[in-house]
Amino acid sequence: MKINDKRKINCSIIIPVFHNEGSINFAFNEIYSKVINNSSYSFEIIFIDDGSKDNSLNVLLNLQQQFPELIKVIKLSRNFGQLSAILAGFSIAKGETLVNISADLQDPPELINEFLNYSYKDKHDIVVACRDGRDEGFYRKCTSRFFYWLMRKLTLKNMPLGGFDFFLISSRIKEIILSKNEANSFLQGQILWTGFKTKFISYERRKRQHGKSRWTFAGKIKMLIDGVMAYSYFPIRLTSVLGGLVSLLGFIYAFIVFIGRFTGNYPFKGYAPIIILILVLSGFQMLMLGVIGEYLWRTLDQVRNRTPYVIEKIYD
Repeated sequence: MKINDKRKINCSIIIPVFHNEGSINFAFNEIYSKVINNSSYSFEIIFIDDGSKDNSLNVLLNLQQQFPELIKVIKLSRNFGQLSAILAGFSIAKGETLVNISADLQDPPELINEFLNYSYKDKHDIVVACRDGRDEGFYRKCTSRFFYWLMRKLTLKNMPLGGFDFFLISSRIKEIILSKNEANSFLQGQILWTGFKTKFISYERRKRQHGKSRWTFAGKIKMLIDGVMAYSYFPIRLTSVLGGLVSLLGFIYAFIVFIGRFTGNYPFKGYAPIIILILVLSGFQMLMLGVIGEYLWRTLDQVRNRTPYVIEKIYD
């Protein structure tokens, strides 16, 4: 076993932490015993405290004191979100490869050994662990599967149907992602978009042992919108097509009314048709404005070029 070789680190393990005080020690012990202690590769583990309000930071600092050559701890100034925490870890990682894994350890850490073999022996720049199934509730399974299915249809055709959070990338993929500095980015999309040699590994996601998921329905909706907006023009094209169809229907209705003017057979009478038309057209216009506004807001957000995170302190 090699730990944090000063000349070269083969793998940086990135672990974002948000209210995970109950699972941190368990996660580290699993990674240490099943990966680091049984490997010829050199490692560093980077924990990123994403503004946790529980005792997570103290648990991390205790671990760092026990393994100062292996563990780095990044403390962000507030909660910026999981993606920003991962990018913060990327920014200080020194490994030739980088592995992202969740602190709740629903993903089996022993797969990291397979990741490294595919990376070093088969020269894969990207290794993705695809969820064949997950030991979670029916609601979470259905919503996650639907979101990733929709992303696959509208954006990236090689997106796994079960999605992925557990992956390995090479350092050159990391540099590409960091250089883009993309606002409201979709990390999985950025990884697959690069087009480098990719290996997909199937696995069964385990049940959460500690704490509860912080991944809300609103968070999934935002991820879906970010993914679609970043890699597809479908929303704005759809509104254009719908606008053309509504205009066509309007011309057809106008023609029917025009003919009825001479035949005395009006197709609709009273205020109800007018009110319905006003409501439908106004709603459609607001929808179109909302889609355009999403693209404009994201353009503004990109032009501002704000950093996606603020590092308060690095414990190294």
